[in-house]
Amino acid sequence: MARPEPLPPPGSVDEALDQVRTVADAVLFEGYVLYPYRASSAKNRMRWQFGVLVPPACTAQGGEYAEARTDVLLEPRTADRLHAELRFLHVRRRTVERLGPDGTYTEVPELELPDRVLVPWDEGHEERVRLHAPLAELTGERAHTRTVTFDLPPAVEYEPVRDEEGGVLGRLVRRRARLTGEIRPYAEQLPGPYRVSRLTVTVRNTTDAPPGDRTAALPHSMIGAHLLLAAEGGRFLSMTDPPEWARPAVAGLRNDHTWPVLAGPAGREDLMLSSPIILADHPALAEESPGPLYDATEIDEILSLRTAALTEREKREARGTDDRAAGVIDLVDSLPGAVRERLHGAIRGLREVTEPSGPPDPGLTLPEGPGHPWWDPQQDPEAADAPSTVSVDGQAVGEGSRVLLTLGARRTDAQDTFLRGCRATVEAVVTDLDGELHLAVVLDDDPGGDIRRQQGRFLYFKPDEVAPLREEGQP
Repeated sequence: MARPEPLPPPGSVDEALDQVRTVADAVLFEGYVLYPYRASSAKNRMRWQFGVLVPPACTAQGGEYAEARTDVLLEPRTADRLHAELRFLHVRRRTVERLGPDGTYTEVPELELPDRVLVPWDEGHEERVRLHAPLAELTGERAHTRTVTFDLPPAVEYEPVRDEEGGVLGRLVRRRARLTGEIRPYAEQLPGPYRVSRLTVTVRNTTDAPPGDRTAALPHSMIGAHLLLAAEGGRFLSMTDPPEWARPAVAGLRNDHTWPVLAGPAGREDLMLSSPIILADHPALAEESPGPLYDATEIDEILSLRTAALTEREKREARGTDDRAAGVIDLVDSLPGAVRERLHGAIRGLREVTEPSGPPDPGLTLPEGPGHPWWDPQQDPEAADAPSTVSVDGQAVGEGSRVLLTLGARRTDAQDTFLRGCRATVEAVVTDLDGELHLAVVLDDDPGGDIRRQQGRFLYFKPDEVAPLREEGQP
């Protein structure tokens, strides 16, 4: 098996990969540490949500996988080499020990310092494994010779913790477990008039670790695993917007637990980022972003405001949790007002209106004044084709009918699962742009039902998602 090889000397490809890494860093550290950035936070007891490749023996324990496969289409053109870089985080379990009067160290749940509170924590150490191979050697029987294997042996590191005078109070102990893996590239030219190859790169965790739960498997796992691919002089085809002639070939590709997109500046086609998070082609960091916040569940503005509101004790614990968490606290504390205001929103583009919109549609007359909905389906001329009632279970259902919501698996809104079995009143029968019938309803036990009627903010369901309710005494 081949050993990892360095990429070529700095040049156009390596410089371009540096640009891609700025976006890849956001993938690598997505959800690394969650607000409020303290190890004691319940949210931070279940981390590492993206791109986790566990040892093969641990795949049945927590729904994780040992392998990720990337399939892309490559027009070699003048390219003769493939450059690939696997990046991931390797967990280091950190414990805290206090130095006793007798010179021995004892593990403790925390060690309090004036500026931080040190606690046990799982740190993520960035690892990179590179592959540099001629494209001609990635086909046929020769391809197996270009497989790159790597072995990260177990290790223990000690870091002294000192007081303000430089005296030793204790130490941090970081333990790293063994992690082995491989990168297996393979290229196959596809039949047809176009010179295009299917490039497959498989990343596999090969660590010989015993079966265990997710907590036990994480130190032997690749976290946030993703690939950077470069073929200078070649052209990767977009997975989401390929040329028309390539669409059948793209449909036949297989990507497992990863999503490849064109990377680098718009217009560049020799770079790809294969990410465990779905991205668009040529992803870029927002100019308004002041820096990495690592939290995968909040937008920057809300997250910054919440972080600024942490107590001093909470900030000290966050600083002691992780160096990256400490960086977030310092970043938010030092944000100028003008930078914070930029987080409120941004306009990406404007277009000039060159034609007048014309007078309002005379067929649509909306009542004005308080107490009237902003849209009334009965006032919309396009709704005139909708019948006033629709037959459900052999009974006419229309305005004023009471129904039971019987939502099935077709609904895509997760909140609709909470509405199953609720009673509602039909406000109107309407049609959508495709001509399908819908019932506009208001829940009977909704305390804001009157407001919803005034504003015309209804819930919409198809006739087969409701059942008529018969009033007392009704046959």
